Amino acid sequence: MKTINENITEQIIEKKSKFICDLIYVSSEKEVEENLQKIRKKYYDAKHHCFAYRLQNKNGIIEKSSDDGEPSGTAGAPMLNLLTKNELVNCLAIVTRYFGGILLGTGGLVRAYSEVTKNAIESANIVEEYLRSRNKGNPIISRF
Repeated sequence: MKTINENITEQIIEKKSKFICDLIYVSSEKEVEENLQKIRKKYYDAKHHCFAYRLQNKNGIIEKSSDDGEPSGTAGAPMLNLLTKNELVNCLAIVTRYFGGILLGTGGLVRAYSEVTKNAIESANIVEEYLRSRNKGNPIISRF
């Protein structure tokens, strides 16, 4: 499995709209929710906080994405696609959008959300992560 070794923030400007991607290491859905709350609080005045994540657990991979009010399929799905394509797990991508007053259309939104997420993934230090089982209790996760 691949994951990120440290959290990354990247941003782009597209037709006066600012897109900020926070790529965050997470190991549970609880951590996903905690980080979403932190980002929403940090960028409280932003219009959208779209996200995608992939979590590895003993039963497989959990995936989820959200367009957070953007047109369906223009934000969360492209972000999740990039996480999947890069084989990343235990990784949360949140893209915060400050609307710049110019409509981008569905194609423009897909490109912008994809570009900022791709930039964050390319900036990240990707490491291998191994899920080892214990006889009793929670699994052990090792990152190299």
